[in-house]
Amino acid sequence: MGLDTLYDLVDNNDVPGMKRWLDEHPPHVIADELGRSEAITAVLLFRLLDKDHALAVFEELDPVDQQKVLSGLRDRAFHDLVEAMDPDDRARLLGEAPAKFARRVLAGLSEEQRTMTARLLGYEDGTVGRFMSPQVLVVRSDVSAEQALRSVREKGEDAETIYTLPVVDHSRRIRGVVTLRELVLSPPGTSVSELANDDIPTARATDDAEAAARLMQDANLLALTVVDSEDRVIGVLTIDDAFEVIEAADTEDVARQSATTPWSGHYMAVSVVQLARSRLPWLLLLIVAAVLTVNVLQAFEQDLEAVVGLALFIPLLIGTGGNTGAQAATAAVRALAVGELRTGDVLRVAFRESRVGLLIGTALAVVGLVVGALLAGVKIALAVALSLVAICVWAAIIGGTMPLVAKRMGIDPAVVSAPLVTTLVDATGLIIYFLIARAIL
Repeated sequence: MGLDTLYDLVDNNDVPGMKRWLDEHPPHVIADELGRSEAITAVLLFRLLDKDHALAVFEELDPVDQQKVLSGLRDRAFHDLVEAMDPDDRARLLGEAPAKFARRVLAGLSEEQRTMTARLLGYEDGTVGRFMSPQVLVVRSDVSAEQALRSVREKGEDAETIYTLPVVDHSRRIRGVVTLRELVLSPPGTSVSELANDDIPTARATDDAEAAARLMQDANLLALTVVDSEDRVIGVLTIDDAFEVIEAADTEDVARQSATTPWSGHYMAVSVVQLARSRLPWLLLLIVAAVLTVNVLQAFEQDLEAVVGLALFIPLLIGTGGNTGAQAATAAVRALAVGELRTGDVLRVAFRESRVGLLIGTALAVVGLVVGALLAGVKIALAVALSLVAICVWAAIIGGTMPLVAKRMGIDPAVVSAPLVTTLVDATGLIIYFLIARAIL
């Protein structure tokens, strides 16, 4: 049965049919449908799931959609569900929830789960501590591989992962990492200290979560050991949580690069008012910035009146400059996000982008020279061609360096979005065009 069939089943209130559809689809597909549905429909579908299936689907939901489902459940089902959640997932849920909802969640938890959740909530939002699992299984460095495996069998069921195991001393300080594969394949009497790999990176609980997730991606790690300020093991960041961190960060960057405030929840479930509210402030800012372009046109009004042909090429020049700047800004933001650029590279980036802009501008200038000569004469064509070269160089430098400057100033580089760079390049590009045209004409 397709997704259209599910909507038909809901519209016709066909409960047996809805239950069959839910039984036939995996958790991530069901979670996507719950996310895009209205609250009353999402709760109805969720209640039709059996207990084990319901938990698997619930874990696939975003925190906003988890709130939507939980808010429609009775107390017993509500408390059973939040008690079964992993502590790190519960902490993320509460981090985005209203205070009244958070109190209801905490009130129904067992003492052990409440303590673990409160410990994670004690870390700042966006840090590794908010995303790590405190349910980490460690092995002592002074035990044998056989003893370590016995510990895994006894305690592994409650651990977040058993495939990567931190090795600690008697004070629980990190001494390396050993994999389950190494323990299984090594002779039983081998000391864990001999198997431990001390070159594997770790993260502090107060470190930035996105940086830690990118580190796992670069180092091809399934899990990253999390330590406190004294290098004592307190948790583990697993690969699935790292993927969620990266996805959230990339989603936020995409939103900001398109001059939009990020929102929470499924696009199809977000209200039209909320979508408009996320976009309007940026458009107001950009329209104010666009006044610069109007002022430039007003300042060179006499030049336009004297040589009307200059006005023909304004859209071409500002469009090309804006696009060139946007391309450079997007490349710089992406390179910063994945660690390919540092804020200290600003001069190298400026030099590199100036050469890129020169190549692009020269290629476009050939086209501009031909088109300009056919439409407005040789002198205006020369002004357009030289302006294309200068504007492309300038736009590439601005687009490539502004994200790095923003990062150095403590501003999210994605805020220096393509539309903002485009608006700035529009005004300055016009100044370049008119000054070159005035010199030639």
